Amino acid sequence: MRYRKPKYYQNFRCIAERCPDTCCAGWQIVIDEESLEKYSNVKSDFGTRLLKSIDWYQGTFVQYNRRCSFLNEENLCDIYRELGAEALCQTCCQYPRHVEEFEDLREYSLSLSCPEAARIMLSTKEKTEFEETEDAAEENEEDYLDFDLLLFDRLEEARELIFSVIQNRSLDFSRRMAVLLWFSFEIQEALDKGELFELELEECMESILKREEEGSLGVRFRNMKAMSKDLEKLEVLREGWGKELENLQIQLYDKGEETYGKICEKFCDTLKKTDKEQYWDIWGEQILVFFVYTYFCGGVYDDMIYTKAVLSVFSVLWIREIFMERCCIQGESLELATICRAAWEFAREIEHSDENLNLLEEIFDESTLYVPENFLPGLAT
Repeated sequence: MRYRKPKYYQNFRCIAERCPDTCCAGWQIVIDEESLEKYSNVKSDFGTRLLKSIDWYQGTFVQYNRRCSFLNEENLCDIYRELGAEALCQTCCQYPRHVEEFEDLREYSLSLSCPEAARIMLSTKEKTEFEETEDAAEENEEDYLDFDLLLFDRLEEARELIFSVIQNRSLDFSRRMAVLLWFSFEIQEALDKGELFELELEECMESILKREEEGSLGVRFRNMKAMSKDLEKLEVLREGWGKELENLQIQLYDKGEETYGKICEKFCDTLKKTDKEQYWDIWGEQILVFFVYTYFCGGVYDDMIYTKAVLSVFSVLWIREIFMERCCIQGESLELATICRAAWEFAREIEHSDENLNLLEEIFDESTLYVPENFLPGLAT
């Protein structure tokens, strides 16, 4: 069995009460069978509380005001306090550690939705590198009878080429996003036609790198305004998110294209004057690498490759919009803490809802807004 993880993975340590938020609110926490059995056998007053505070049919913790019933006023876990760390269910033990499972490979990552994981990820100035280990453990072949290993190998090869481009800091960051989209689109087209294994990936990438892309602030405005309507279709997991979307609509889009252009110009000028322009490119790169690493090869399970690339770029664009509005309208500083908060608040609405992820992929697949010729001109910075 092979195991792969980003080098910063081992740096994570939960900061508990120092965290600006909590991972025990906003989404349901699913309890594994072993932990459910353990909780059902606790003999004490706390055992009675466990029995009353778990939805035994759904296998989840009951929530009050969208907070786990065991989350106390200090935003700490009463199960941990009463029964110890070994009593935590798998979800609570693992988060924000995330694993994607493939035949003979496990890929580990830290979830961007965790404030401390976001800080670790975005404070990494070097290009993200991955380390791989291997042991003699063997996969249960019956679990992967339908796994398309040839397709997965092709996707891994394509992802390596993608990483080489989106981490190429000699290229404009918008250009890197455009190449990611075009390359993934070409791969999707080849797969749909049954020609993926005839496609020369390196030649395809070289051809795309030679293309000239024209960005337009006007298209960016119209695209972001249209995309905001797609965001509004998603399930809102946290009360503050609905207000965030409403505020973005009022401050960035309702006042028209000219006002939006002035805000973008102010943002870019401020980045240059404060010498933060290079930081934004690095932050954007790390977010893009995270999403591509986490989701791209998942196309082996559903044959939806281009939508994974769109999700990656879509996420960077929206984190940028939130960051820009907070800095230019609300007066927050162009610092790591501000971009981290924008990133993890966005990710909390996307990463931890299968319903939202699936709906976004449907939208990306069906809407003409997200085809390259319409989507790419809106990547202008």
